[in-house]
Amino acid sequence: MNKVMLVGRLTRDPELRSLPSGKHVATFTVATNEYRGGNGERTEYHPCVAWDRLAEICGQFLTKGQLVDVEGRLQTRQWDDDAGKGHLQATGRASEEGRAKPSSRTSSG
Repeated sequence: MNKVMLVGRLTRDPELRSLPSGKHVATFTVATNEYRGGNGERTEYHPCVAWDRLAEICGQFLTKGQLVDVEGRLQTRQWDDDAGKGHLQATGRASEEGRAKPSSRTSSG
């Protein structure tokens, strides 16, 4: 099973685009925090993508700094740049079966 659930804050407003095919896509990044007792806090940044109607909803209702719930699947891609250096990226892909919405959880920040 490939299922991802993230709760964190948006680092910027979602970028909503329309492809030549007419499909909508929204890209955004979610910052999550891991608390490590006496060692402080560690922040991770997770690139996410939403498609079609969910992308439109993200573009309309989500804003920078907002606490959000993102549910979907993890998708990885691998490529070589012009210099021949290899890259690997994991992206959270929210789907209609999943969600990307403002979180109903309370936050002290």
